[in-house]
Amino acid sequence: MKIDQSLPLEYSTQQNQLNILGFWVFIGAEIMLFGTLFAGYFVLVDRTGNGPTGADIFEITPVLFETFILLTSSFTIGLGIHAMRKGYTKAMIWFYVLTLVLGVVFISFEVYEFMHYIHVGASLQTSAFTAALLTTLGTHGAHVTFGVFWGMFIVYQLIQRGLTPETANKSFIFSLYWHFLDVVWIFIFSFIYLKGMV
Repeated sequence: MKIDQSLPLEYSTQQNQLNILGFWVFIGAEIMLFGTLFAGYFVLVDRTGNGPTGADIFEITPVLFETFILLTSSFTIGLGIHAMRKGYTKAMIWFYVLTLVLGVVFISFEVYEFMHYIHVGASLQTSAFTAALLTTLGTHGAHVTFGVFWGMFIVYQLIQRGLTPETANKSFIFSLYWHFLDVVWIFIFSFIYLKGMV
């Protein structure tokens, strides 16, 4: 395996570069998935039937907490990548662990939010609006949950193997995934919650 010392560690081999390119293709597919969910939501948002509307069920305080937590986790994982590029493995691991803790806190808020929706009568069966809402939020939440487990596996590899071209590549790809989830959340916050509260 030929290592190019002039490049950042995550790009330092041809295989690493192909892995990153392949992941960008995967991100393109994920954009299509969430684009489809958003399109479905916008078509169905006014089809509430006898059920509640967004203005009836959305609570700004938990949503602001979720947004702050997830955006903070994007910052901490960015610090993790910065530490990786400086060769500070321990600092990188701690920033990744902090990112995953924030991810778990975010998921906890989302579980609370789903329980609130069910309590006020907004389930998958209530209306087309609630079905589209819960499907979109649930898909994002499932992605974050998967990301937490994936991140735990990467932290384990970093502890076991240290910082190598392979672990750096995996860590960088994971950071791209995490940032992507944060971008999706910004769209959810802006076009589902804020728009739905007015």
